[in-house]
Amino acid sequence: MKQLSLVICVYNEELNIKPLSVQIKAALEDIDFEAIFVDDGSTDRTREEIKAINDERFLLLELKKNYGQSSALQAGIDAASGEYVALIDGDLQNDPADIPMMMKMAKDGSWDMVAGVRANRKDGAFLRKIPSKIANYLIREATGLRMKDLGCTLKVFTNESIKSIHIYGELHRFIPALLALEGSTKLTQVDVNHRAREFGKSKYNLSRTTRVFSDLILMVFLKKYMQRPMHFFGGIGIVTLGIGFLINFYLLMLKIFGHDIWGKPILILGMILVMGGIQFITIGIMAEILMRTYYEGQDKKPYRVKKIKPTSEY
Repeated sequence: MKQLSLVICVYNEELNIKPLSVQIKAALEDIDFEAIFVDDGSTDRTREEIKAINDERFLLLELKKNYGQSSALQAGIDAASGEYVALIDGDLQNDPADIPMMMKMAKDGSWDMVAGVRANRKDGAFLRKIPSKIANYLIREATGLRMKDLGCTLKVFTNESIKSIHIYGELHRFIPALLALEGSTKLTQVDVNHRAREFGKSKYNLSRTTRVFSDLILMVFLKKYMQRPMHFFGGIGIVTLGIGFLINFYLLMLKIFGHDIWGKPILILGMILVMGGIQFITIGIMAEILMRTYYEGQDKKPYRVKKIKPTSEY
């Protein structure tokens, strides 16, 4: 087993491949590593540049089309075999020289994850820094994670911890939260070097803001209700159904005492609330069945054991 698997997702980064490979070799010369370039459907000469490295430690994993960063990261993680797994951007903004320090920190402190914090970030304020600060604040408040920079790709994990999660959609921004959901509690962070982009174009823009918000709602739901979705949907359903019944009972009393209730907006509201409450409860039941299928179909446990050994060894 290699000491380190380095996963680098690239999309149209042809000018960055050669200098990045040179920096990786220099930074990791004392580490037994493999560097996995995941080409996410590039349309330029990125693949040719990777092949030209001509070093058996550098691997090329070609995806059939552009799947997005989360799927590309997952593909690289699945292929990684090292004792530690590091993630790094392919645009030269992360510095490979930080990785040995982060690996040592992870090993000495038995950390499941050491995340980089871009202390002196070299990005534009309006398009990158300000939206990132807002997103980091919202994610911290919603998930309870005390991480300063959730958007920094540079991270080092133990193989066991990173293999315990699966990254779907665009949840690469929430890797620490996904680890916490799977029971990894030893997460830390450290300041790392950050550099301005020299070649190519950034793949990020303000359009990702709405996606971050929607993913954040998902993460809050997973954190609180992953193993008990009926408590969420059923709670809303019971309240909605109860209000609907009260409204309809009130209208029934009016009808009994001779009042005309037909065409009243409150009648429509009462019916909508009753039907909505029934639907929420039904969704909760279906979600409970899906949750059980998720765990039992994969023989997954709803808990993670830290360690077990005889009491005489403590």
